[in-house]
Amino acid sequence: MQTMPAHAAHHDDREIETLEEFDATVSARGTLAGHRVQAVDLTDRTRELLTTDTAGAVFLGCAMREEAAAKIRADGALVFPPVPGLPFDPYRGHVYSPDELFESLPDGYEATPDARAYAWFQRTKADRDIYASMLRAVHDDSVSDALDELLSGARVVGVMGGHAMARGTQEYAGAARLGRELARAGFTVATGGGPGAMEAANLGTYAAPFGEEMLTESLELLAKAPRFTPSITQWATAAFEIRTRWPRGGRSVGIPTWFYGHEPPNAFASHIAKYFANATREDGLLARSNAGVVFLPGAAGTVQEIFDNATPNYYESRGEPTPMVLVNRVHWTEKLPTWPLLRSLADGRSMEARIALVERIEEAPEALKRLGG
Repeated sequence: MQTMPAHAAHHDDREIETLEEFDATVSARGTLAGHRVQAVDLTDRTRELLTTDTAGAVFLGCAMREEAAAKIRADGALVFPPVPGLPFDPYRGHVYSPDELFESLPDGYEATPDARAYAWFQRTKADRDIYASMLRAVHDDSVSDALDELLSGARVVGVMGGHAMARGTQEYAGAARLGRELARAGFTVATGGGPGAMEAANLGTYAAPFGEEMLTESLELLAKAPRFTPSITQWATAAFEIRTRWPRGGRSVGIPTWFYGHEPPNAFASHIAKYFANATREDGLLARSNAGVVFLPGAAGTVQEIFDNATPNYYESRGEPTPMVLVNRVHWTEKLPTWPLLRSLADGRSMEARIALVERIEEAPEALKRLGG
């Protein structure tokens, strides 16, 4: 059961994102000319930088000694130095991990890099500073690049649903079982990375390698902190207790945003691609769900995602339409009658054979397989 390529480092071989890659390139090729070095600490590589050709290279956010920086600039390389005082690295070469975003959680959620990045965003988005908006754009582009590398060759199923779904409910348990079944079927599960239905699906993929009792016990433990309000600290701490008790769970992706910063990322996604721009995040999540999307009951955000996904399927702007499975008949035909409109849109087009409405969450994996041919 491999739900994500273990070494999805299918990046351009001129991209260097770790010290190991830097050393290997210098020793094998003897040149860094034309390479891109991204967020690597090169303070201890002064000798290599002084003696290696770096013509046309670009160094993005790499710490280095001044003499090395002066020499590579003279070679004709571009040097974008690290930005001091930021709670995030705009040039990062990899997506986030839960441990990285929730570092310092024992001191309270406010102390974490996730909360500090949101506070910075709140401060800077109002003052329309071109410098801050450029840093956000560079960060989001770096995250997209890292996400593409991570998901290269994976069959990704998106699971969408509202953040309001509380731990301890039948719906939450159902969404967790859905994530587990998709992971066991060899799919990489991607969610919006937040609480509620999103967390449940990521929890399910985390539980995929374990026996039945692990998920049952996890659901019971999580029910003691049902929502991320009033305390994100308690909500997140409960998740990390499960990760500590059952380490090395299954891998999945969460794609959240600081735009909804009151909504923390969940700790069960092994890889978190967090964005400042919600539009980039929404489109990126749906565009990467190449094996289809399951829509659990949600409100405005989920309705938006249904039609964000339907549009490229309607116009076939991303090629063949991908499967769309809506779960819960009453919700999508009466409460928020999205299904009749989706069906009318699909009428007579190739996407018609790729949409389904199912009653129960347990029916979703089979529907996905059927629609995917």
